[in-house]
Amino acid sequence: MSARVVITGMGVVAPNGTGLTAFEESLRAGQSGIRHVEAMAEANFACTVAGVPQGVDALVDAEFEEDERLVMNGSHRYASLACLEAWRDAGLERPARDSETVDWDTGAIVGTGIGGMDTTAEKVIPLTNAGKVRRIGSTSVEQVMASGVSARVSGQFALGNQVTTNSSACSTGTEAIAMGVERIRRGAAVRMLCGGSEAATHYIWAGFDAMRVLNRRSNDAPEKASRPMSGSAGGFVPGAGAGILMIESEESALARGARIYAEVAGQGINCGGHRMGGSMTAPNPESVKRCIQAALADAGVEAHEVDAINGHLTATGADPREVGSWSAALGRGPGELPPITSTKSMIGHTLGAAGAIESVASVLMLAGGFVHPSINCEDVHPEIEPYADSIPHNLQEIDGMKVIVKAGFGFGDVNACLVFKRWDG
Repeated sequence: MSARVVITGMGVVAPNGTGLTAFEESLRAGQSGIRHVEAMAEANFACTVAGVPQGVDALVDAEFEEDERLVMNGSHRYASLACLEAWRDAGLERPARDSETVDWDTGAIVGTGIGGMDTTAEKVIPLTNAGKVRRIGSTSVEQVMASGVSARVSGQFALGNQVTTNSSACSTGTEAIAMGVERIRRGAAVRMLCGGSEAATHYIWAGFDAMRVLNRRSNDAPEKASRPMSGSAGGFVPGAGAGILMIESEESALARGARIYAEVAGQGINCGGHRMGGSMTAPNPESVKRCIQAALADAGVEAHEVDAINGHLTATGADPREVGSWSAALGRGPGELPPITSTKSMIGHTLGAAGAIESVASVLMLAGGFVHPSINCEDVHPEIEPYADSIPHNLQEIDGMKVIVKAGFGFGDVNACLVFKRWDG
């Protein structure tokens, strides 16, 4: 019999709040973290707003020694802070840097969609082109490589189990948690730090601006710019940050008396094969439906038991199709679909970190018995209008909430879905 997997700690670095307390307060209040970004304006972006976490450097300075800080780029900083919060939140003691003890039972799957683009663009390319390779520094490789984000964490916490970085575009953070669940289930690890991180840099966002998929119509009103499920949605707003869950076998959590937020009861991962309406940039609706249903089946949860949905919902033309897929997957039509919300309405699309940050939001909602508002969609998209009653425009308190489902759909027609369930012992 496979091990049950529970959540014993969480950490978050988000545009509208760093740390669980600040993040939950912003979620409940419907507080946007979207701001004007001068670097985007200077580079002549059509979109000049983004979700950028605030006050991170001061927090990093307080928690990490100077030699550690010098080798961490943006993604590493976010991930390190989120992992540290999750570690402490799980009631674990931070290892001493000079200790020779390795934690063979604990690993990490910390994903990223883009990797060390900030280091590449700001240091490697200009110094290489200028013929100054020796000035790049000896730590550039560990900052540029995609796996640098998980490798950094492994040293900070003396991790001895599997440590890796996954990358599946916008489903990365969700997928990382699903992968960690499977490792614990089969007894290969006791606990895993799982999630995703993405740096705040206009070099990452430039390609999306060139694709014309970013919202260029709300530069004068940043807080109104991210508009999932809205009829006036003009594209997504880029964002950055990190979200981490400490997932653990139920047996281990109980043995050490850990506080348990919820159970990760089920997961589903698939691809739409770029067929049946799916493509590099659009999900196959049938594969989305199958992914959700696979996660529910894995969790042993019936469709009618789902109390809330935290969708992928990016404020693009894919939103109506996604809502339709949720309806089809759950067999619950207009008037029957549970509350469906979009954390991206407040933080933007944090790419490889999206599913992880939004999973933290989902668990906070489940544990706190609420669904946060999906802001900026007062003018519900005409194709979503039949489901308008399922969209929370204000904070909704839900007594006895037991199941919330989180999904992420990424470039490449890849999907990942998680079922979080109230843990009752």
